[in-house]
Amino acid sequence: MKQGYLSEFFTGVVIKRLSAVEADLARSNQHEYNGVAELLQLFGRAAGKQTFDARFVYLSDGDDEPVLDTGFLTWYDAREKHATRTEHRLYFPTTKVSVLAQEDDLLVIGRKRDTSVLVIIAQGGSTIANQIQWLFRISPPDRPGFSVREELETEQDRLQFASRIILEEIGIVAEPTDESLLDKMLKKFEGKFPVTREFSAFARSVVGELDVERSPDAALMNWMEKEEILFRTLEKYFV
Repeated sequence: MKQGYLSEFFTGVVIKRLSAVEADLARSNQHEYNGVAELLQLFGRAAGKQTFDARFVYLSDGDDEPVLDTGFLTWYDAREKHATRTEHRLYFPTTKVSVLAQEDDLLVIGRKRDTSVLVIIAQGGSTIANQIQWLFRISPPDRPGFSVREELETEQDRLQFASRIILEEIGIVAEPTDESLLDKMLKKFEGKFPVTREFSAFARSVVGELDVERSPDAALMNWMEKEEILFRTLEKYFV
């Protein structure tokens, strides 16, 4: 687990598009997510009925705030007593999120480091669905079942300004700090919070050389990211 990367919060994620029987509870009493092979990678073989605390999130472009609910997921082998066969299933209850789900919505299931599970359903074809795919660097497969990622410590998984904003949308607050610059800031600002203009100038000065003319967007994102990290560092010290 590396601080400042997705692995700080998740041990693995799976993603798919919801099928009709998973989304439309009026058409099916199944209440199960399909894709056993990939879910086995995420949860391992079930030992009896394993229940995980879960947070459910529904995201769409038309809503300013996500729809949230809490509940559980149950992972079990329906043929546990069979001599040679297994039939693993992941059961979910009816929640404020599940009743909003539609066929072809994006489903992401993340196994968190505290053993709880985050279930995200994003409106199919929406901008926020694309942002979720970008955050986890994973796309749903064309075939039935999930795509799965367990390695979340690549350079692409490093948390940046944009990725932290998306994490906050789904209820995860990532607050990176840079303790190496704390003493320098306390000395420069005489142990107080500086005004915004001074703080921004300081943040830009410690980022180093950037090609502002060729890559203005990248430069702006780097400055904003560093400023937020330094703000969190000072805030943590004073609080």
